[in-house]
Amino acid sequence: MATVIRKEIRKRGFFGWFFLLIFLAFNALMLLWMFSYWGTIGDAASTADSDAAKAGTAIGGAIGTTMLMFIWVCGSVITGLLALLTRGRKTIVEETTG
Repeated sequence: MATVIRKEIRKRGFFGWFFLLIFLAFNALMLLWMFSYWGTIGDAASTADSDAAKAGTAIGGAIGTTMLMFIWVCGSVITGLLALLTRGRKTIVEETTG
């Protein structure tokens, strides 16, 4: 008895690849920005002299991290939707085995 296997294939066009690369590049740059920011905050916290300066650095670091995460999420949603909507048409490929 033959078995029919159906696969869903999507072929991206120029804009599909463009928006996918924009999405991936945006996420990579945001990750790089986050790690460099944390490195800067770590350097500032280690050179702080008083307890007030250490507390201010910690609070400022938390606020800055929250802002970066907000920008990251908003940008990822926008570029992700563009990448999702430009995937291309769905094509069903049927293979018979057996």
